[in-house]
Amino acid sequence: MKRLLLLFTALFALPLAAQDLGEPIPEGGEVETMGEADEGGLTGSVSFEGNLDDLGIAIPGFATDADRPTPASASGTAALGKEIGRIVYNDLRNNGLFKPVGPDSLPQPTFANITAPAWATWSNRGAEMLVHGYVRARGDGKLVVGCYLYDMQLRSELVREGWIVPPSDWRRAGHKCADLVYSRLTGESPFFDSRIAYIAETGPKDNRTKRLAIMDSDGANHRFITTGRATALTPRYSPDYRQLLYLSYVDGNPRIYVYDIGTGRQTLVTESTNPTFAPRWSPDGKWILYSMAVSGNTDIYRVSSQGGPSVRLTNLPGIDIGGSYSPDGSRIVFESDRSGEQQLYIMDADGSNQRRLTNMGGRAATPEWSPRGDQIAFTHIAGDFNIAVITPQGRGFRKLTNGWQDEAPTWAPNGRIIQFFRTERNSGRAGLWQVDLTGENERKLPTPVDASDPAWGPILP
Repeated sequence: MKRLLLLFTALFALPLAAQDLGEPIPEGGEVETMGEADEGGLTGSVSFEGNLDDLGIAIPGFATDADRPTPASASGTAALGKEIGRIVYNDLRNNGLFKPVGPDSLPQPTFANITAPAWATWSNRGAEMLVHGYVRARGDGKLVVGCYLYDMQLRSELVREGWIVPPSDWRRAGHKCADLVYSRLTGESPFFDSRIAYIAETGPKDNRTKRLAIMDSDGANHRFITTGRATALTPRYSPDYRQLLYLSYVDGNPRIYVYDIGTGRQTLVTESTNPTFAPRWSPDGKWILYSMAVSGNTDIYRVSSQGGPSVRLTNLPGIDIGGSYSPDGSRIVFESDRSGEQQLYIMDADGSNQRRLTNMGGRAATPEWSPRGDQIAFTHIAGDFNIAVITPQGRGFRKLTNGWQDEAPTWAPNGRIIQFFRTERNSGRAGLWQVDLTGENERKLPTPVDASDPAWGPILP
């Protein structure tokens, strides 16, 4: 039986386990935007006519003023510049909107070329856009990374930006450059410089080990947070990225924890002997929604993120679960079977004004409000399980995937890409996938083990 069909019953019989966290994760260094990066400003406009997916972008390796040693690369800043160029290339290629050509297929510009491109070189290659960049090692050990976007037809700089990063955060500079290019060419908010939490799954089907894990948006810098001796479920990043909220079954009882990523400390928010599900942050980080089954009835509760008494928000017969706040915190979308089958409902943040949202064929579960506020993603169940979206007014239903078991959507920070997990029909293996709002550009994200319950965090501060 498919996993979501067991949503309301599977957690009633989780194995006994003792809570045991892995090593604390050091906080990432500050990424400082260079003041001089804004001096160039916008000196042109995109002249390309046509679809973005026809837009050719040349992304050679980033240049360096001198090949100096750096803790970020055993081979020095020259090799690091090429790696940063590859990150920009892969981010834009995997997004599916562009046709970039990366450093491994292009000539390497000199440091002087970064602000004075060799126009003929790139025009002969048919590029409409050119990304140039550089990396320099400072005396204090930090790196300076610059990123420039040029319009080849206008032979003009469109935008530039630079960042000062500690060596450990060199990959973030590449993601920030990709975000700069993406935002300038699409007009959309960025999303590459972000992180993903998920549940890493190993072991046989009847005795899965489920650990909390985090990684960058492209799968790099992967880390396990918990050891797996206690079952971890449904993680969510706090709005400020400093904490992870998750559900853990300890000694057979559910507990909701907030884990501080920088220090490794965890705070118990609430615990119960009753089955508990799906904790979620409020947009301001002050509240946590969760669902709990009491005497055969499952309702949605709200508790302070610091702990304390819980307030019940729903009280009708049936199973109410999976609350997700609107971006402004004024409303909550949730799933309920009060009508006889799983459907989506909306209520005000205090539990008032509850009304049904979905009326299309099939069932609806695991809703997640877009950070833009204009869409709600959910799992549509009509034979197979697929990812779908609908407006908060209950209109515009669209199915985005056509798999066998796709579920648990989570939004990219810009509200234009959805991540979910897909279970294979024959093997039962699960992995993380993403799809854009057109329903195209599906791709699988790399994880070292099976993966479920993804949670895409906001843009990194």
